[in-house]
Amino acid sequence: MRRSLSVALGLLLALPALARGQAIGPGFELERSGKYGDAATVYFNTLRTDSNNIPALLGLERVLFVLNRMPELLPLVQHARARAPENVALRSLEVRVYADLNQQDSLEAVVHRWAAAAPQSDAPYREWGLALADRRMYDDARNAYLTGRKVLGGAGTLAIELAEVEERAGNWEAAAREWARAVAESPDVEPNAASQLSDAPSTMRDRIVRILIGPDAGVAARRLGAEMLLTWGQPSEAWAAFEPTLASGDPETQAALRRFSDLAAALTTPEAHRVRGLALARWADLIPSPLSERARAEAVHELLEGNDRVAARRVLESHGDPNGVGQAALLQLLIADGQLEVVERRLASDSSAGLAADDRAALRLSLAQARIARGELDRATTALGDDSSVAALAQRGWIALYHGDLKGAMDAFRIAGPYATDRAAATDRTAMMALLQRVQEPSSPELGAALLTLARSDSVAAVGALRHAAGRLPVQGGRLEVLLLAGQLAARLGPQQEVAAVALFDEIVRGGGEGAAPAAAELEWSRLLIRQGHSAEAIPHLEHLILTYPSSAVVPQARRELERAKGAIPKS
Repeated sequence: MRRSLSVALGLLLALPALARGQAIGPGFELERSGKYGDAATVYFNTLRTDSNNIPALLGLERVLFVLNRMPELLPLVQHARARAPENVALRSLEVRVYADLNQQDSLEAVVHRWAAAAPQSDAPYREWGLALADRRMYDDARNAYLTGRKVLGGAGTLAIELAEVEERAGNWEAAAREWARAVAESPDVEPNAASQLSDAPSTMRDRIVRILIGPDAGVAARRLGAEMLLTWGQPSEAWAAFEPTLASGDPETQAALRRFSDLAAALTTPEAHRVRGLALARWADLIPSPLSERARAEAVHELLEGNDRVAARRVLESHGDPNGVGQAALLQLLIADGQLEVVERRLASDSSAGLAADDRAALRLSLAQARIARGELDRATTALGDDSSVAALAQRGWIALYHGDLKGAMDAFRIAGPYATDRAAATDRTAMMALLQRVQEPSSPELGAALLTLARSDSVAAVGALRHAAGRLPVQGGRLEVLLLAGQLAARLGPQQEVAAVALFDEIVRGGGEGAAPAAAELEWSRLLIRQGHSAEAIPHLEHLILTYPSSAVVPQARRELERAKGAIPKS
């Protein structure tokens, strides 16, 4: 690792020399071509006329290491260092050469001479530790760094280097303690610390977090601990660790809030939306207008996505503003509260004139979705108005589908395209298009009504409705696909619906024929059996799937499930 770093640095240092002249240019090109012996000759010749040519010395370090001829470099480095004792690059090179030659006593001696010449610098100890760590002498490297810390003083001295060597040695708790010292010394290293600690084994994560957010932890360490909790998918715990660090409104706190909210945005659970909303609301309190209003509106939206209407209302009430941004957030809250008529009246009145076009479109879309959730399809269409955006077009497709107009829904989905609106909505739309492609009928009021029941979150009733709708369709004209949707839904509803799920999967598998439904149904059936603890019963289904449908897209998943099922059976 360190060797590759020194090579890279050497190449960079060589470039200025190439610009000044062609003294080592041929050696550099030969080295790049893999002709290391010829390159070494060029570098040796350069040093005969310029013994302190650092690019040539670094070039020799690279090629002689490959050629296993490092002893030839030592006298040249000693001579150059004696002529330029203040040159840090030569001092570092001397340390690396002694380490490569495994001359530990001499290595320690040159480090102490360097430290005596530069008593306030941590460079001698850093290079000493790095050279040892590159030889995987982690205990010696740790001692080198700790010697530097003892001599120079300061709890955070060489903390980054110590953290990295502890990670390389697999001592993650010790690494966390050093990163805590490092971020206390310089909060700017937090992204690097988080990136390094994110590689920790899952078994070590709780221990790392306890160190970072423990009772004696400082603000910077707690913020690092909160970031790790976010990275590891625990947003509520992350906020609980992070919030106590926000007493100050200084620029560092503002930056920390912004970073926390950005990291939370990578998670898609309601819990993560809520936590991001809380962070944005605190951030909005610390930044100037009009940015604060926009952040506050985004906070309300996130809190509503996280099902925390109380917090969303509190944000609006404590920081009410008359402009369009605050008004849009208030109207979103009213929609979440079910006050749809109030929102419709406000959108139709002159009081909404300050709303931005994007906010108005988002509100109309939210209104339409709320009307669908009530089963009011005509009022959902009215709520969209004359909006011609792709999001509105996709929503009109869903409304047509719930009316039973399968062809109209398919046409709208195709025009909207697979990437319109957010990723989750696009995924749902693509899955529905795949289902509708198998249904040959242009309309099916029964299927539309069943899907509307599902959209209204009445999953138990939707299972029966989907089964009824499937019975009105041909076996090879969508029946099996609709039954599969019903079976998947039933399997997710828990033990009370598992018998119904098995019956549906069995009917699909026995139906056979073309299409993806039979293979997918047998895979879902097997997974259900494994969850129930019946792995032995799942194995024949998985083997049947793999042999009967070898070209199915679900075969790789079936193979993984088969391995899992076989591993779950005790050996006799």
